[in-house]
Amino acid sequence: MAIYRYTVYKSPNIGIFVRANDKVMLIPHGFAETKTEKLSEYLQVDEVHASVAGTRLLGPMTVMNNNGILLPPIAEEDEVQFLRERTRLKVERVKSRFTAVGNLIAANDNGAIVSPLLESEADEQVRDVLGVPAHRMEVGGFVQAGSMIVATNAGAGVHPKATEDEVKAVSEALQVPAEPLTINGGVPFLSSGIVANTKAVVVGSLTSGPELIMLSRIFQA
Repeated sequence: MAIYRYTVYKSPNIGIFVRANDKVMLIPHGFAETKTEKLSEYLQVDEVHASVAGTRLLGPMTVMNNNGILLPPIAEEDEVQFLRERTRLKVERVKSRFTAVGNLIAANDNGAIVSPLLESEADEQVRDVLGVPAHRMEVGGFVQAGSMIVATNAGAGVHPKATEDEVKAVSEALQVPAEPLTINGGVPFLSSGIVANTKAVVVGSLTSGPELIMLSRIFQA
């Protein structure tokens, strides 16, 4: 596994626009072909050009593991059908009043950390669509679990203000090693600057040397 630094739309916040599992990468429509090919090569996945609720903010708008994809309630029906056809995964809208579901749920193929903000129906959808148990918790005093944690089947990075007990709980829920981490030179909201699977980790261009060392240790890169 390798780690790469990259930019998307001249921004180090690559996790806002791109989402990946071990087989496919969701990227916005109109994304430059050369950049698409490079990211696909890094992550060793097939690319799928998509939108969610008509936006290119695929990170905050999606939760994905190797079993399925959860979308916000405002996702359009043709977007849902398109993702089902192109990814061949289970794809459903979360039954919730919240839209940025990617900021509220972090998941791998072993478990999911779910924000206490989400309605109870979300736990059942996590089990049905992602195929994993749901664990509700705050992280470092924040309820946006999906922003605080980035997880693969190899490891999980957690917001630096997470307590020792919270880091342990994340590790146990996702069944991978977990450690505190920052991205892009000190940013604690990890999902904004990381796109990762078990083959590679792509991070924002401002990620520092010490952060790269931590990423390598956490994700076994």
